[in-house]
Amino acid sequence: MKPYQIGVMVMPKGDPSKQTIRNARWNKKAGYKTKGFNLKGDVADRFAEACNKAGVSQAAKIMEFMEKFISEVNN
Repeated sequence: MKPYQIGVMVMPKGDPSKQTIRNARWNKKAGYKTKGFNLKGDVADRFAEACNKAGVSQAAKIMEFMEKFISEVNN
């Protein structure tokens, strides 16, 4: 089976559910992109634990770090 293509976003191979397709459309419309990267396991585990302890999502904290870095570089 060919993967579904929504705009420039390619859906998972196989037969994605209607919810998966709706989520992909919403993410594209809202301007979200998936970024993947590898981290050492202990760093990732400590980061997840710290985020849980602080009551913040990992994605929100990473976005905060990214915005701060962008600001520092551009100013």
